[in-house]
Amino acid sequence: MPSLFASYLRVYEPLTAFDRDRQLFWRRYAREGRALGPVEGPVRQRTAVLEALGAGWTRLPDLPDEAYVMEWGDTLLVCPWNLRLRVAEAALNARDGVPSVLADAFVPPVLAGQAKAVVEDWRSGAKVLEHGVPRVHEQIATWGVPLRWFVFVDLDEREINLTGGKRTLRYRTEISKARRRAHRGVSVLRKSLGDAPITEAVEEGTRWLEEFHPRSIVELDYGGLTGLLKNDALHDDDSPGLVAAGLSALSRGDADAATEAYEKLVARWRAVQLLERCN
Repeated sequence: MPSLFASYLRVYEPLTAFDRDRQLFWRRYAREGRALGPVEGPVRQRTAVLEALGAGWTRLPDLPDEAYVMEWGDTLLVCPWNLRLRVAEAALNARDGVPSVLADAFVPPVLAGQAKAVVEDWRSGAKVLEHGVPRVHEQIATWGVPLRWFVFVDLDEREINLTGGKRTLRYRTEISKARRRAHRGVSVLRKSLGDAPITEAVEEGTRWLEEFHPRSIVELDYGGLTGLLKNDALHDDDSPGLVAAGLSALSRGDADAATEAYEKLVARWRAVQLLERCN
């Protein structure tokens, strides 16, 4: 299960994106005030997954449906947690780098097969669109923010709160805007860099965004990373602006300006990633 020093990319969908039973469930869920906010939610997610990991491993456990809830104008939107997927991923991760005898003792092959099937179903865009397999509404990255995520948001969409005990920094945007930025970014990267890893990464994120309802909201949340950065660093952070500047420079053929923006961005987030190794 990931560290709480993590960032999150979430999609909140309107209730009309779900079938009738799910609509009724989520409406009741929100009305009863059961949802936690993005500050407290990761702790509950982590606790739920860790408890499931110690459940005897006879099968993937059934976990309660939970979600983040947001009101955008007059619309109620939800971002389901997909805890069953999180447990399946944790089961597979528990086998990584472990001798097969120990791996089979901790996560039996039959259970590993179930977990693999769950992960493949959830991550298959074709199955999502053709067979109604629930979508993965939240992506998680530890000890940093993947640079490709900044393509989807604009610096003007930042929401920041550095007072009190709950320091937050996040970006929220309509998914239509995120998709336009994503497609534009892919076009510039493909023309300038070809099949580079960053091009493929942004393309993958673009395909993910296409899975959701057109009235969804995209949220990039710095999450627990705010605990690693001082107020000045958070207030002055202009990562989406650097990405936009880099793409603009690439589009007009200014390689030097693009390189300068990229190097600033990489240096900033490398410093955060190195904190993982601090004792």
